[in-house]
Amino acid sequence: MTFTRKTANLIPIEDTVFAIVSLAKKDTAEHGPECVTDATIGSLYDESGRLVAYDSVFNHYDAIDHRVKASYAASFTGNPGFRTQVYNWVVQGVKLNLAHSVIATPGGSGAVSTAITTFLDEGQTLILPEIAWGSYKLMAAENNIKSENYEIFDGNQFNFSSLRETMEKVSKTQDRLVIVVNDPCQNPTGYSMNRQEWDNMIDLLNEYGNKMPVILIDDIAYIDYSNDLAHARDYMNSFNRISDNVMLTVAFSCSKTLTSYGLRCGAAVLMAKEQKDVREAEIVFEKSARATWSNIPNAAMENFTWVVTDNKDAFLREKQNYVNLMKQRSSIFLKEASECGLETYPYKEGFFVTLRIPDNQVRHAVHQEFINQHIYTVEVNHGIRVAVCSLPLCKVSGLAKKMKQIEDNVFSR
Repeated sequence: MTFTRKTANLIPIEDTVFAIVSLAKKDTAEHGPECVTDATIGSLYDESGRLVAYDSVFNHYDAIDHRVKASYAASFTGNPGFRTQVYNWVVQGVKLNLAHSVIATPGGSGAVSTAITTFLDEGQTLILPEIAWGSYKLMAAENNIKSENYEIFDGNQFNFSSLRETMEKVSKTQDRLVIVVNDPCQNPTGYSMNRQEWDNMIDLLNEYGNKMPVILIDDIAYIDYSNDLAHARDYMNSFNRISDNVMLTVAFSCSKTLTSYGLRCGAAVLMAKEQKDVREAEIVFEKSARATWSNIPNAAMENFTWVVTDNKDAFLREKQNYVNLMKQRSSIFLKEASECGLETYPYKEGFFVTLRIPDNQVRHAVHQEFINQHIYTVEVNHGIRVAVCSLPLCKVSGLAKKMKQIEDNVFSR
């Protein structure tokens, strides 16, 4: 006998990131920070090892009236001003000839998970990158939705052949296709597609749109940490080329953009050619919002609106310091990795670099040996993630060489 639903997965969740973070903290407490390299944390940290919390964001948040913080939002879909400014921030001057709507969500995670359940029925299949944030698959599985992976890379480029093969396979078993990409600044590889790749992506979506509805979920959690912020959204011009049978859901994360991870504020931006299609999806999102979380933190939405309208210049200046810092950290790591022959997936920008280890058994052995040598990282499918977002420069220098030596020792066994 069980009290849970019959379809419930009763295998306990194993969050590898938090487990390794805990090990790293324990090791640091026992041996001191100078002996430990903690490259696990997927949040932005400064050079002194402290979590970054922007003054340009939180000084105003601290000053918000307590009653504003205590109040419900204007609507379970989000405050009107917030919804308007999220759209403006997401597209930033890109002129889209598409109908759209914005729904406030608890972080980018809420946008992705709600999109999955809005567009897919139980038993259907979600198409995911083979190397990706593990929670995508969990979101699907918790709603009795299967997943099918495509290989993300063909050499140093996006693997459209693999995506096409996966779309073809899934299209034979159901009446629609839902595909997830995490671009730009992909977690965990740091890859960003170029404009031609995005044109190729839209062409592929349109091709299958001739047969059935196609929905692309673009998770842009890290977009505001692109190395070329002035052009980070240029790829969205490709969105104008979607056909009538293609819909886009852009998942935006205030948590990442504003370093406000714990405030759980984000949004789903729904886009399509026809307003009626957007409205249909919007209705399902609205009901899911009301039935699941009911309300997004009022002050978090009000603060985002203030930051991007009244304090935008100060915020961008402060954030740029950390974009530059991550570029410096990643450049050092990649240069040294290249010099010593440590193989990584193609990195362009963002929070993470990932070591390329196709064999997951070997990857696990390497990861464990890293831990034995007081180096803490995160295992992902076919690789090991290194969080340059939280690793100070003094820990970055020389790290690739150490990793290569450990990797070689494991390979030689």
